[in-house]
Amino acid sequence: MKQKKWVLILAITALFLSAACCYASDGHGHEQNKKVGILLVAFGSSEASAQISFEKIDDRVKARYPGIPVNWAYTSHIIRNKLAKQGKYLDSPEVALAKMMDQKYTHVAVQSLHTIIGAEYDDLKKTINAYKVMEGFQKIILGYPLMATQQDMERTVDAVLATIPKERKKDEAIVLMGHGTHHPANAFYAALMFQLQLKDPNIFVGTVEGYPEIDMIQGLLQKKNLKKVWLMPLMSVAGDHAKNDMAGDEEDSWKSILTKAGIQCIPVLKGTAEYDVFADIWVDHIAGPLQHF
Repeated sequence: MKQKKWVLILAITALFLSAACCYASDGHGHEQNKKVGILLVAFGSSEASAQISFEKIDDRVKARYPGIPVNWAYTSHIIRNKLAKQGKYLDSPEVALAKMMDQKYTHVAVQSLHTIIGAEYDDLKKTINAYKVMEGFQKIILGYPLMATQQDMERTVDAVLATIPKERKKDEAIVLMGHGTHHPANAFYAALMFQLQLKDPNIFVGTVEGYPEIDMIQGLLQKKNLKKVWLMPLMSVAGDHAKNDMAGDEEDSWKSILTKAGIQCIPVLKGTAEYDVFADIWVDHIAGPLQHF
């Protein structure tokens, strides 16, 4: 019985060593046949107008990194289901990566099109970590979202300042609507407002589902006696949140709340990804993973 046990252990060990040697040998061969791909991952949107933002980024990525195929995935299953009913099929990151593995990609740069390193970004990182332990890709690396470092924050401040409507006067406020999250990274929104106000004290940043909330923003506007506000989404696309929660006619929209408080509101329904100065931050981040290939 003991002899059979040792024979089995030796057989398993030999099999393991053989597989490891083959894997190392295959890896060397794969380097000579390297196939690099880019996977752009967004939360997604079912709004037809929001596709302008994604098309713009797609064009800029292809122009910046010519010859590298660009694939797409949406993290929101709700959005994917809505689009599927319209006959438009978008993959989840898990499915998109499985397809790329099946298509023999060896190196994949996954670029997040989210705004901060929040819950969606963390989930994406878990997916990528799962693929790292699978045999298939030689390297798979995740790029930063819009704001991840202090340098990103400074570039975002400059981007906001560059995209403020030219008609806006200095005694008129700019209120940016971020999504907000329960994730600790929600602190980026308040940090962004602080750094924006160092350049322009009449710019405010609020969130739909986090901090700062619209009630606080309203109080700050009234404290400074600001009577006119330009509402702008701090989201890659001007989708449902921008059209309804920010600029809608419902009583609980930001426009309705502020208008009721005697503040004139002018909504700007344009996602950050529609502006080159924002899009370039995401596009530049792809260079991070690619430099390791």
